[in-house]
Amino acid sequence: RVVACGDYAEIGPGLPPGVDILDYRPALVLPGFIDSHVHFAQADIVASHAAGLLAWLQSYTYPAEARLADPAVAMESAEFFVNQMLANGTTMAMVFATVHPQSVDAIFNAAAQRHLCLIAGKVLMDRHAPPELCDTAQIGYEASAMLIDRWHGRDRLYYAVTPRFAPTSSPEQLTLARKLLDEHSGVYLQSHVAENRGEVDWVSELFPWGRSYLDVYDQHGLLGERSLYAHCIHLDNADRQRLAQSGTAVAFCPGANLFLGSGLLDLPAFTELDIALSLGTDVGAGTSLCQLASMRDAYKVGVLQGFNPGPLYYFYLATLGAARALGLDHRLGSFAPGRDADFIVVDMASTALMQRRMQRADSIEERLFALMMLGDDRNIVATHILGECQYLRTVPSPMDFA
Repeated sequence: RVVACGDYAEIGPGLPPGVDILDYRPALVLPGFIDSHVHFAQADIVASHAAGLLAWLQSYTYPAEARLADPAVAMESAEFFVNQMLANGTTMAMVFATVHPQSVDAIFNAAAQRHLCLIAGKVLMDRHAPPELCDTAQIGYEASAMLIDRWHGRDRLYYAVTPRFAPTSSPEQLTLARKLLDEHSGVYLQSHVAENRGEVDWVSELFPWGRSYLDVYDQHGLLGERSLYAHCIHLDNADRQRLAQSGTAVAFCPGANLFLGSGLLDLPAFTELDIALSLGTDVGAGTSLCQLASMRDAYKVGVLQGFNPGPLYYFYLATLGAARALGLDHRLGSFAPGRDADFIVVDMASTALMQRRMQRADSIEERLFALMMLGDDRNIVATHILGECQYLRTVPSPMDFA
């Protein structure tokens, strides 16, 4: 846990004898990044070309996820994903598994071995998907309940009830998702909403009684303070008002939205309503597990809309803002005393270009902006979980020879 944070000249003299000192100067130490929306089974299909979301799901996503019916594949995929998380400076994530219960076991096991804080859940799909990836409403409910009993609240692990999106869940399945929330205190809910215009039109055909895509979830009781929805692009002001009123959180996934041509989140409207925003990489539609890439894509989306709050805002979305969106700011996202000691060490000059740029930066804000615009996994020197180093860079950078 964090005991204190401040200048070493003030804190150092009060340390007990024998305390190990790690001197990472001149690197920057930050709270670990939080990825609020990512699919661990989709790492194999990053950078796959398709004509939009629905075609991408059929061509790449579903075949990739079907492979995790094999427990050995699920375990290997989870190990790879968690190692890549750490190498990219992500210390906590909210993760979609697949429809297979063994995929949930795999990702939670991989996280537990490294003492990670992680939220994950079995995908619920009972229609409009390949037969090998469909459960039934009742089977999905029973399997989810079993997994909640096995994993939720164990160490730093939390369960999320996980309907993929409204088109692949029947009304009965959405009703049982609400039942899971009622029966299991403290679990989360995660899903997708209004990512793509074709998807929105499909939802209106499947649920003609719904005022909007978001309203379909609302009518099933699936909005609230422990619910998080990815994308939220094609919403109207009434939907955004409802998100704000219900305390529902949103995962902003600019990399995936740009990659699939889905559209731009209305950042000014969401910030004006003080909706709980966080950043998600959304791999595999997103093309990087590094939240520095998410930050720069988010910045570009904002600038296109005349929204330009500066770099601290985007670092906030990937740290304390994400922790607040998930109701975990009492444990994560800052160096406040008592918080879990999940932190990363960031090389501000991992390439020759960055080293040159930093020499001309006059403030921490300017350095952070350059890091956000130029950085990637090469900037991550070390990742500490509960104080213990779980990743250490082995590839030298210009800073190593300064």
